[in-house]
Amino acid sequence: MAKKILITGGAGFIGCHTTRYFASKGHEVVIIDNLSRKGTPENLDWLREGHPVTHYETDIRDFEAVTDIFKREKGFSDVIHLAAQVAVTTSVANPRDDFDINALGTFNMLEAVRNFCPHAPFIYASTNKVYGLLPHIEVVEGARRYEIKGKKGVSESEPLDFHSPYGCSKGSADQYVVDYARIYGLKTVSFRQSCIYGERQFGVEDQGWMAWFIIAGILGRSVSIYGDGKQVRDVLYVHDLVKLYEKSMEQRNALSGKAYNVGGGLENSLSLLEFIEILKDQDLQLSFTFGDWRPGDQRVFISDNTKVEKELDWKPETAPDQGIRNLMSWVRENKKMLNFLLGDSNDADRN
Repeated sequence: MAKKILITGGAGFIGCHTTRYFASKGHEVVIIDNLSRKGTPENLDWLREGHPVTHYETDIRDFEAVTDIFKREKGFSDVIHLAAQVAVTTSVANPRDDFDINALGTFNMLEAVRNFCPHAPFIYASTNKVYGLLPHIEVVEGARRYEIKGKKGVSESEPLDFHSPYGCSKGSADQYVVDYARIYGLKTVSFRQSCIYGERQFGVEDQGWMAWFIIAGILGRSVSIYGDGKQVRDVLYVHDLVKLYEKSMEQRNALSGKAYNVGGGLENSLSLLEFIEILKDQDLQLSFTFGDWRPGDQRVFISDNTKVEKELDWKPETAPDQGIRNLMSWVRENKKMLNFLLGDSNDADRN
């Protein structure tokens, strides 16, 4: 049965893939996106080439405007909340905007759902940054990567420890999503996502390091590595993430304020140095320099997916080699557009 799905940030990187996926299955998709991020107008054009979508150029910080959309559309069957300020560095430079977008914006969306469609599943894209620097976890330094001693990854049992304005704003929103299920009975779920990558990711200095490394290499630009390059992330291909959103919507009655760690897991983890070697193996030479660590940097984060695999019957399907090849092909096919959009960006964040 066709659904009416609201996707905030629906013209962003994850959002455009999510929108296209559900629209291609015959669902009615409404997106809220203020198109403030580079590449979102181009993503919106790409979406409209495929299937009809309804777009509101609205800012989620404007509760009255958000409420008007819910009234006009008479609610939604499902809500996927992806709109966010996504960079640690930006949050440090402008913490008020970061708070307003991530914390207040999520609160506005929860209130709109509570008032107009309280039975709709509410999927929230949270972040592994809610766990902070994980100072109590023993990290071992190897020749090319850091490793977590004695554990395959970070589970949901780890205590929350918001670090950096970004961690605080996303973490606050994460906890509101969890609590609105307990207090108001909403069908909410918070996915604490690790490094998501894929096509149509317009990686820049402070977000989307895998895409930016590839874009920089193909455009002949240099990147900066903040730290020693041994920092490790588990990487998750965007199409695998979208399938998780679908699985959670199908199990709507099981959504009750739970939080899940979602990433590539240990088998899909890479250090920056290892990633650069993969690029070299695929005939892409990268010029780079090293810089100081940044606030909120984690030496290693690997998601323990045990809970989400067991309870939602999901696991990553795409190996990094294949996902990276797909991303490289897209960058090469869109080299002219990327060169125009990204201007003089010449650094890269490793988060």
